Amino acid sequence: MADQPKLPVNLPHDSSTNPALLALRQRIDALDRDLLALLNRRMQVVVEVGELKKHEGSPVFRPEREAQVIDGLKAINTGPLKSESVAPIWREIMSASRALEAPTRVAYLGPAGTFSEEAALGFFGSSIARVPCASFDEVFRTTTAGAADFGVVPVENSTEGVVARSLDLFLTTPLFIIGETSLIVRHNLLRKTNSLAGITAVCAHPQALAQCHGWLSHHLPDVERRPVSSNAEGARLAGLDAGVAAIASARAAAEFGLHTLAPAIQDDAHNRTRFAVVTHPDRHPAPKPSGHDCTSLIVSVDNKPGAVHDLLVPLKEHGVSMTRFESRPARSGQWEYYFYIDIEGHPDEPHVGTALRALREACAFFKVLGTYPIDVH
Repeated sequence: MADQPKLPVNLPHDSSTNPALLALRQRIDALDRDLLALLNRRMQVVVEVGELKKHEGSPVFRPEREAQVIDGLKAINTGPLKSESVAPIWREIMSASRALEAPTRVAYLGPAGTFSEEAALGFFGSSIARVPCASFDEVFRTTTAGAADFGVVPVENSTEGVVARSLDLFLTTPLFIIGETSLIVRHNLLRKTNSLAGITAVCAHPQALAQCHGWLSHHLPDVERRPVSSNAEGARLAGLDAGVAAIASARAAAEFGLHTLAPAIQDDAHNRTRFAVVTHPDRHPAPKPSGHDCTSLIVSVDNKPGAVHDLLVPLKEHGVSMTRFESRPARSGQWEYYFYIDIEGHPDEPHVGTALRALREACAFFKVLGTYPIDVH
C-alpha cells in the first residue's frame, strides 16, 4: 500500500506512559488510516456506479442489493467483530455511498427524537436529508407528492398490535412498501426538573400512553395523560413547561435537554415496533428477490359462508407461508372487512406468483402493498 499521510499534529495527546499500550494504539491509528484509504477507494467505485446508473436510469437505492451485501458479509465474518455489528456499520457506509450519488430525502413522524426518526436512520443510515412531518397522513402526502423520496411509518407494535392509521392510509394511497425495519422501543419518563413531584400531565403519543399504562397507573395514578401527535412533541412541550412530563426516547431527552426520571417504563420489556419503508411506484421499482422476502397484501372477499377459508386455500395449495393476518373494517357501514396479509416469498418465485394469481381470483378486492427483503439484521 502507498505511503499513508501522517496523522494531524493537533490530535489529542496520549498521556499514557505504558509502552505496550502506546504501541497498540499506534497500530490502531495505522489501521484506521488503512480503513480510511479503503473507504475512499470504495467511494471512487461508487461514483463510477452512480454514473452508470444515471446513464441507465437505474435507482440509487436497491434494498435487495444492500440486504445481500450485509448477508454476505455476515456469512464470512470470523470475528471478533460481532455479527450483529456488521449491519449498522455497513448501513452507514452504504448511506455515505448513496449520498455521493444523490441525496436521499426521507419523511417520518417528527419532530427530532421520535422513534420514527430512529427507525429511518437505522434503515437508511445518517447520510440522508431528513423530512420530519406532523402526522402519519403528512408522511404519506409528502412522499406521494415527491417532496420526499421515501417515507417511514410504524405499522405494528408487539404490545398494542397494528397501527390502524397507517394501515388505513395504505388502502387509499399509491405508495408501496420496499423495506421494513424494527426497533426495540424503550419508553422513558422525561421532565425538565429531576423529580416526580408536581407533575400535572404526562404527554405522549396515544400508543406510548397505552404501552406504559401499568407503570403510569402505579406511579402517577392521578396525573392527566395527554395524547399528542408524537412522543418527541411531548418532549418538546415538557421542555417548555416544568409541570409536564413526557414519555419519549433517550434521543428526545438529549434533543430537548430533559432529565430521565424513570427509564424503560413500558409494560412489556420486549416492546418492539415494526416500521414500513414506502415510496411511489413511479419513482422507484419494486425490489427484486433477495432470497429472504416478504410480500404484503390487502384483500377483501364477498360476504358469504366460507369466503375467508377460500381466501387461504391458494396459499396452502402452493406451499406459501402466511406470517400475518389482520382485519380492518371497511368504512362502508355494512360490516365489511379488509384483510391485511403478509406472506413469505417474492412474486417472481414460481410458487408464490401462482398462489397470488389464484388468490386474486378469489378476492373482491386485491392490492399488493409491496414485496421487500425481510428485516433479519
